[in-house]
Amino acid sequence: MAPTGTEGTSNVVTMGSNSRLPQFTREEELAAYREMLMIRRFEERAGQLYGMGFIGGFCHLYIGQEAVVVGLQMAAKKGDQVITTYRDHGHMLATGMDPKGVMAELTGRRGGYSRGKGGSMHMFSKETQFYGGHGIVGASVPLGAGLAFANKYRGNDNVCWCYFGDGASNQGQVYETFNMAKLWSLPVIFVIENNRYAMGTAIERAAATTNFAMRGLSFDIPGEQVDGMDVRACKAAGEKVAAYARSGKGPYILEMLTYRYRGHSMSDPAKYRTREEVDKVREERDPIERVRKRLLEGRIASEDELKAIDAEIRAQVTAAAEFAQNDPEPDPKELWTDVLVGG
Repeated sequence: MAPTGTEGTSNVVTMGSNSRLPQFTREEELAAYREMLMIRRFEERAGQLYGMGFIGGFCHLYIGQEAVVVGLQMAAKKGDQVITTYRDHGHMLATGMDPKGVMAELTGRRGGYSRGKGGSMHMFSKETQFYGGHGIVGASVPLGAGLAFANKYRGNDNVCWCYFGDGASNQGQVYETFNMAKLWSLPVIFVIENNRYAMGTAIERAAATTNFAMRGLSFDIPGEQVDGMDVRACKAAGEKVAAYARSGKGPYILEMLTYRYRGHSMSDPAKYRTREEVDKVREERDPIERVRKRLLEGRIASEDELKAIDAEIRAQVTAAAEFAQNDPEPDPKELWTDVLVGG
């Protein structure tokens, strides 16, 4: 699903051709399969709980986009920070957060990562260096640059993986941040998850230039388009740009060409696209099925082994859902805690 815009493509490298992709080892294939399947099954159950009334407010599912964060996390190192927008459950799981704690936060329970007070869009984990989940469109971008500034100030070689969407790419604070990040050579990787629809508006109707990888060119920030439906392409791109940022050269933009199967949020019937369009992507480009096909065709794993992995993951998700439905709600006194944190 490549963007229609072609302006300035000589300055943008596209990654995703199978002939240029490094092959995964057996361990990498299985790890990627397991991580993406966990996100898929978790999100499917979250959707069910929302329909049953256990999850209130907004709930944005990551189904279809799993390869992006899984591949990039395979390229990250301990100490790197991750910050994203409100479509954030997949990022939480990929950074190592406990499915029980994530699901409990979705249902507003004490065992949630924000003690039941943040919900779907506002979860954090200092232990895994996950800094949200932010409900304001584009808010993750200046905050991500701030995390990168902290890395530079401290003199470490960590980078911040700053995720946002194609819709947020049109926000003004994004370009203010681009300018500052380049001016100060901050170690931040701007990851644009281009799933082709900003809420319900196709990118061609909302953006004058739809090649988002080139959005940083006026700030001298390089960019690449990546097949966000292939976990190998995501990992390869992540390794390349992480080395660039860690070396002190400053920010980099990755436009991940991906696709969400569900609506923008649980309240979105997604009538702005055809069922045929969605089915075509599922049949031809599904990130999990791509790995599954390689595992089976390469005789890396048997059908029975993959079924066992699926059963194990379903059991973990079921346990998380049961915990999230039965854990107590926060004490009313919690309304007055965590309002202000002292320095």
